[in-house]
Amino acid sequence: MMAEQKEKLEQEKTERPMTLMQKTIIIGFVGGVFWSLIGYLAYFFHFSEISPNMILIPWVAGGWKYGKAGNYAAIVLIGLISIAAALLYYALLRNIRGMWAGGLYGAALWAVVFYLFNPLFPNVHPVADLEANTIITTLCLYILYGVFVGYSISFETQEMNRPSPNVGKEAAREGSG
Repeated sequence: MMAEQKEKLEQEKTERPMTLMQKTIIIGFVGGVFWSLIGYLAYFFHFSEISPNMILIPWVAGGWKYGKAGNYAAIVLIGLISIAAALLYYALLRNIRGMWAGGLYGAALWAVVFYLFNPLFPNVHPVADLEANTIITTLCLYILYGVFVGYSISFETQEMNRPSPNVGKEAAREGSG
């Protein structure tokens, strides 16, 4: 008898939906990992002279940072840093519909990383000295990252703010009773 009651209670439990902030954190991490993996692929196929491990080289000791392990560790680190970028988008631009804000956000992030933060990465040449393929590839990856993060966060914001279809049905039932 107790087992039936416990099983019934477990079946009646409903999971609380994730908050928009939790979804933003997940979107940021997944976006950072996914697009830096694509960046690693671009580096592997010589579309770019910059690999994800550029973020580790000035800060981490050891030769491992130049190999696959360094790139994979950098991809995870970029995912974590990407959470901050997603939270910034959430704070500033989440209510803007469409993909254009995300694309512009990605282009702005590219400019910040390659112009403003360039002195932090001594192994990355200034933009004027980079190959055209590297500039185009990395700019496109940042724009796609921005579209992914921006559109996902904006979509989730719109979904959270949309009235539930059950609210109208419940009100109609209460009014007709």
